[in-house]
Amino acid sequence: MPRIPTFKPKEVIKILEKAGFKFVRQKGSHRIYLKNNRAVTVPYHNKDIRKGTLGAVIKQSGLTLEEFLNLI
Repeated sequence: MPRIPTFKPKEVIKILEKAGFKFVRQKGSHRIYLKNNRAVTVPYHNKDIRKGTLGAVIKQSGLTLEEFLNLI
């Protein structure tokens, strides 16, 4: 299993949009994306997303790490 690399929020959003997620709303600095009643919350800051948080985003999306990395 590959290690989780670091990404900027913009990169994570591009990957999620390639996977078919659509922007629904924003509350504060968190953007919510939706696909087939599956919501994914992405913290939108100017710094890298921490590995644990990125793991949670990937888990919320229902993708495996390999599927997520293949969408880069």
